[in-house]
Amino acid sequence: MFEIEKRLQDNGITIDDIVSAAMGLYVSHGMPEEQAAVEIKQKIKKYLGDPNVSSLLLGAILLEDELYNKRKNSEIADDPVFLLSDEIIGMAIAECIGGTYARFEFTRYDQKKPGILSKLGPFLDDAIAGLIAGCTSRLYSESL
Repeated sequence: MFEIEKRLQDNGITIDDIVSAAMGLYVSHGMPEEQAAVEIKQKIKKYLGDPNVSSLLLGAILLEDELYNKRKNSEIADDPVFLLSDEIIGMAIAECIGGTYARFEFTRYDQKKPGILSKLGPFLDDAIAGLIAGCTSRLYSESL
């Protein structure tokens, strides 16, 4: 939906990059890592097609472009503490997919920033962390 996978690729983010970041903090619930990676990838692809998730991701892409990439001396270059909208987008994506548990999972990914998350700007790192958090929370809940 909204060509979101292509838009992410245009920003240097592939599905495999997202899965790799997800696996960076994967906690085994009796599922082998290889199987977990496959299931997380399926969930990511599924939720990229959700209109709410894809519209929030699109919002993050557009905000990152407008407020971060296009500004030579962006006010948000260092992801200042007063910038909350990026966190709100990430938490909204996480909760949309995985409910309340996903908010806590979002915090783990937001703080540690494994893989591609460490290379993204303030909006996309939180949006992708939210996508990962929602999908991993779903995986954990379904494997109990």
